[in-house]
Amino acid sequence: MTEQHQEPNVEETAAEQTTPPAAPTADTPEAQLAALEAKVAELQDAYLRAKAESENMRRRAAEDVTKAHKFAVEKFARELIAVGDSLDAALADTAADAATLRSGVELTQKQLLAAFERGGMRVENPAPGDKFDPNQHQAIAMVDADQPGNTVVNVLQKGYQLSDRVLRPAMVTVANG
Repeated sequence: MTEQHQEPNVEETAAEQTTPPAAPTADTPEAQLAALEAKVAELQDAYLRAKAESENMRRRAAEDVTKAHKFAVEKFARELIAVGDSLDAALADTAADAATLRSGVELTQKQLLAAFERGGMRVENPAPGDKFDPNQHQAIAMVDADQPGNTVVNVLQKGYQLSDRVLRPAMVTVANG
């Protein structure tokens, strides 16, 4: 009998040595761990993006509030420019007589009241005999008068309201009861 000795095939040996280990299957703990780590990384990324977006929204909202405060009276200020122009023209006119000057001042006052109205302001000017309202009027004195008690006798200074908020109460004298 002749003994045959076989040489191992070099290509087969090299192939066996370079074959990567088998990828973990879904049932193995390593595969589950890898899947969970990938999910954690994905959720961390989503969290960071959401956090950055909420910070950007908060910053933009803060900037909007700052701008709103800064420019809140812009429209009203534009309305008052025309009133200022009218006053400047009245002061520049040195040849006007008293009647013309009064007429110009009355027109300027109308412009001012119109600007107040467009800006949401209104004048509180109670008439004598109106009931005293402590929410809108400030009683300076109580006087004896031929009027029922707690009614306005005289207006010393007009009041002003912005929407429903009193900016300055009307200063009045009130009839004694």
